[in-house]
Formats: sequence, structure tokens, C-alpha cells
Amino acid sequence: MAARQDAQQADVPAICKSCEARQDSLCGALNARQLAELAKASSRHEVPAGTELPDDATYSNLLSGVVKLTRNLPDGRQQIVGFHFAPDFLGRPFDAKRQIRAEALTNVRLCSFPRAIVDRMTGEAPELGRLLLKHALNELDEARDWMAALGRKTASEKVASFLLMVARNMDPARHPASPISFDLPLTRADIADFLGLTIETVSREFSRLRSDGAIHIVNKRQISLASLAQLEERCGD
Repeated sequence: MAARQDAQQADVPAICKSCEARQDSLCGALNARQLAELAKASSRHEVPAGTELPDDATYSNLLSGVVKLTRNLPDGRQQIVGFHFAPDFLGRPFDAKRQIRAEALTNVRLCSFPRAIVDRMTGEAPELGRLLLKHALNELDEARDWMAALGRKTASEKVASFLLMVARNMDPARHPASPISFDLPLTRADIADFLGLTIETVSREFSRLRSDGAIHIVNKRQISLASLAQLEERCGD
């Protein structure tokens, strides 16, 4: 058994072996042969912050950085509706069209591959289909959680919940009791837009969390937490 696993591992392309997103992305459901086929057709590239990601015939693994999802209204107004953090999977299976606009919020690195190859592999690898379904259900759960948060939570609870969401995604393996520091990928204006608050309210709640010792603001963007658990207490969940 061990010898067969070693042989299979040896067949995995070198670029996939060293990929930081492999196990947690859709590639984790593929065997060595499928990984080799996908690697031949894939391309790694960097996208600068502020660039809209094209809605074309590709899927992508987000290797690093943050992507924001927005919905534009006919009169030009824009609403932030979600985010993608590494190692999320970008793309909408079985449907090349979307009404949601994806934009690189920070500089991002992507590993992209043709949609047609993944759609075909979904039929060959049941585990890949289950992974895509799990991905869709996770997004649905997150959307429902934010519906409840935006509809019922206080301004203080909304800001705390937002910071907790970012902290968890920036370092998902970190223990809740451990300290963490991270750079906010959004401006105060973006945070206010996402949470349905004014910029003044967001700034006031940041100051309140800092005064209460729940967060430490190192500079305008860098946030330090003594622990995730301390922030969780402020979320109202």
C-alpha cells in the first residue's frame, strides 16, 4: 500500500507538489493523472489590486491575496456581496455567465485552467463533484450568516464579525487562543459599504474595540488581536 502511494505521489507534477493551495482547493480531489493533465493546461499569473477578473472560460485557484465580489445596480450603485480568500476556488461550475463582478482587492496570484477540462473531470471523479457541491453549499451558508448579521446585529457586532471573518481567513490554521496580526484588505469606506454602515460609524466602532482591548490598531490598515476568542465575544453570535 505504501509503495503504491509513493509511486502515485511520484507521478504528481512538481508544480502541484509545491502548490500551497493544492490540498484545500479542488485539486485535492484529483488523482496524479488528472493533476498532470490539468497542470499542462494551467497557467499561473499575478493580478494587480483593482483589476477586474475576466468572466471567461476558466476556473482558478486563488493562491494568495483577496478578491471582492460586487453586484452593480442599473443606476451605477455598487454593493459588496462577498469575498474570496486563498485557497478559494474561483468560478461558477456549469454556467459561464454571472451577475457578480470579481475584482482583485489586493494583489493576487492565480492558477487558472480551462473550464472544459474541469467540467469533464467532474464526470470522471465523483469526489470532485462532491467538492464543488461542498464549495457551493459553504458559500450559501456564508451568505445566510451575513444576511442574519446585516439584518439583526448592532453596528458594534457587525464590525467585530467582519474583523473576525477576515482574521479567520487570513490565517485559518491559527488556534483561536493565539495572537494574530493582519493587514485589512479593505478601506474604511469599503467596510462601511459591505456592512451597510457609514464611514463615521465604522471608525467609531474600531476606536471602541481598541479602547476595550479587543483589537490593537498598529497603523491605518494593520490590526493585531490578542486572540480570536476575545473578538468572538463581541460578535453577538
